[in-house]
Amino acid sequence: MTAEPSDAERYPTLTDAGAAMLRRMREHPAAPIFRNTSGNRLLGPEVDELSRYERDLADARFEWAPSRQPEWLMASVAKTFAQVPYYRAQAMPESFTDIAPVDRGALAADIARFVPDTVSLDRLINFRTTGTTGHPLVLPSHPVVAARYLAHHKRALNRFGIELSNRGGQMGVMLLGMQRRCFTYVSVTPTMGESGLAKINLHPDDWRDPSDRARYIDQMQPEVIAGDPISFAALLELPVAHRPRALLSVSMALSQGLRRSLAERFDCAVLDLYSMNEAGPLAVYDDAAGGHVLLQPGMYIEILDPNGKTLPPGLTGEITLTGGFNFCLPLLRYRTGDHGALAMHGDCPMIVGLQGRRPVRFLTAAGQWINNIDLTHALAVLPLSRYQIHQATHGDVTLALPQSEIAQANEAETRLQAALGGRPITVVALDTEDKVRQYTSDMPGGDTP
Repeated sequence: MTAEPSDAERYPTLTDAGAAMLRRMREHPAAPIFRNTSGNRLLGPEVDELSRYERDLADARFEWAPSRQPEWLMASVAKTFAQVPYYRAQAMPESFTDIAPVDRGALAADIARFVPDTVSLDRLINFRTTGTTGHPLVLPSHPVVAARYLAHHKRALNRFGIELSNRGGQMGVMLLGMQRRCFTYVSVTPTMGESGLAKINLHPDDWRDPSDRARYIDQMQPEVIAGDPISFAALLELPVAHRPRALLSVSMALSQGLRRSLAERFDCAVLDLYSMNEAGPLAVYDDAAGGHVLLQPGMYIEILDPNGKTLPPGLTGEITLTGGFNFCLPLLRYRTGDHGALAMHGDCPMIVGLQGRRPVRFLTAAGQWINNIDLTHALAVLPLSRYQIHQATHGDVTLALPQSEIAQANEAETRLQAALGGRPITVVALDTEDKVRQYTSDMPGGDTP
């Protein structure tokens, strides 16, 4: 049986000040029950490399546009075909668009075949992601890859004039969860003066006293709080006095109503990031741009139709990724299951009309099909953390809301009825605290190809 790693193994560059920060986060009288352990596992030279990576990324520019491939693309393809077993078994394509796209199912079937031969196994990190649809995945990563997330988050923050400090002895980032079971831990960030990092679960069961939740946040005073709409909706219910410099919403789409409520309550910037475990932070929503502005200059994005054909700028299709910063999993025409259109904002590409996962059509009372985006727009003004809309085979529509947000039911029902041409809506309580598949249909023709 493998021995539990020591702090020296979890934090190879840990100083006395960093160790004191860990103790403060773990042993504070209002601290939650930390159910897990983790660490940055970064070696000294890697910390220096990450600092350079962060500086380079801050000034990096995109070398491609929706109608123009980057010059580095085919060299990256050749490297992937040479080093990755899945592609080495195939002939090198004559052109980029000759490469058959892959999806989550292909990765789930045999993830090892997508890991380059050059990746050393002794420091490989594997983590499991289930998502809300599709296939469970075990994704390969590395301590350096995990640490690169921060550089892209800083790029997103810098876009809005927010520059984080290196606050040794203070908490830099607090990650929120709101689940019955949640991976919780503390760590320190070497590239930010060993400032504290804590992943906490706002579910009452993870606290000795539920009132400690607000007390711990107020005492730790994180510079940035990151979470998803579910955990942020829970945060709004707590008597938190602390005002972070920014809130980062990841993993799930953030409604305009909830974003506005968070901004008013905490008087800070609220960033809606488009991010996924397979690729990291991809884009951040910018009101001025009118879309999600891309964050990774080393990621090339296409928009594909259902047959795998590349669509021109402005047309909506499936977001498909090539490249990225995870050298353990170089993506090559990876179909994400998310949809949107490509456009430019200045010299930066962006995604317009982002819709997570496959679109679903709903049949109105007049017998007309509408896209689920119309329902998203109908509910956008409401501060909902999550919801589920389902259409049965006979056309009846059910809206499931969290029990804590049932007060929004009447207005949500009215707005959905208007979007669906007067079709009756049944509102029920959402029976899970975890993420849900937002739109589903049993109606023939409801699930789009």
